[in-house]
Amino acid sequence: MSGLVRVYIACSLDGFIAGPGDDLSWLPQPAELGGDVTGYDSFMRGVGALLLGRRTYTVVRGFGGAWPYGDRPTLIATHRPLQDAPPTVRAVSGEIAELVASALAAAGGRDVYLDGGELIRQALDAGLIDDLTVTLVPAVLGSGFPLFAGVTRRHFLRTESTRQLPGGLVQLRLVPAAMAGDSSPTL
Repeated sequence: MSGLVRVYIACSLDGFIAGPGDDLSWLPQPAELGGDVTGYDSFMRGVGALLLGRRTYTVVRGFGGAWPYGDRPTLIATHRPLQDAPPTVRAVSGEIAELVASALAAAGGRDVYLDGGELIRQALDAGLIDDLTVTLVPAVLGSGFPLFAGVTRRHFLRTESTRQLPGGLVQLRLVPAAMAGDSSPTL
């Protein structure tokens, strides 16, 4: 059995995953919310490997401290060498379908956590994402790095569930309509 390709991300109401200069100061911290109310820890228990964009990797490394993904294989989509990478991290390059296939192989039948705006857009356009958990943060940034702006075609998603979380957050679990067997949204 093959794992799923999953996105788990937060974005502002105006669709940004980071502000200018990779600013993440607008994101609430887990301690502010009161534990794992977003379900991230549960999500990560099913993850066998990660596929991250280079910018996302650089931001995470900039947090300092221990590598937050432990011993999970982590593939970084980049054409540049990685300096001082944790032992479980390796650089990969190629078309998005090749990258996802490599990540699925590394996951050993478990799920792949796909992160990074450009990778998410490419995988969505290629029909390679099985589900997306998007947590909307009640903040308007005005500019920054978009989650979906830049996809090459229109995508319809079916809402599987919604949850209201502390701090005014709203979490959506979405499935691409094509994956759900739908050809267009039900309005």
